[in-house]
Amino acid sequence: MPIAEPDPLVAPAATLPTRELLEAIARRLCVASVYNKTNVTLAPHIVYTKHDELFVDAVPVERDGKPPRELKLGTFKLTGLSDTVITQRSFDRYNGFDPRDPKYAGATIFAIEG
Repeated sequence: MPIAEPDPLVAPAATLPTRELLEAIARRLCVASVYNKTNVTLAPHIVYTKHDELFVDAVPVERDGKPPRELKLGTFKLTGLSDTVITQRSFDRYNGFDPRDPKYAGATIFAIEG
């Protein structure tokens, strides 16, 4: 699935997924970001809308430099993410991720394949 450039006429820039986030999903690379003042490294799986807001479901692989006790898919509001950069850390699709989940129906912007 090609990475489409967001159309700034559709929504304000602050509500659009970053190019880095979309590229990371396409290439299955983690992103380093700040989420609500916490440094996180995320394995992003899907960007989608809910109640006219953008969200990313991702597996946090580090929070403030420490690995989580267990890996699980979390939901992150895009407006809470800042300073997002792509890392060279690759990831495999999380087994608990199902792009056919009803919460994504008609709301998916971009998701990992396979």
